[in-house]
Amino acid sequence: MQANTLSTIASPAKKVESLKLAIATFILGLGLIYTVGFAPIESVHDAAHDSRHALSFPCH
Repeated sequence: MQANTLSTIASPAKKVESLKLAIATFILGLGLIYTVGFAPIESVHDAAHDSRHALSFPCH
């Protein structure tokens, strides 16, 4: 009887790439939140109003 197993251990290179992707995504997300947070356009302000307050971002 032969058992087939899959190795789920990621190589160090894959871990580094995943970390880079996570950091880049986090920075992009913060940039979007602050861009919308300081946008003077009223429609953009209203569209993001509830999510900003949920994240404790002051907008008033």
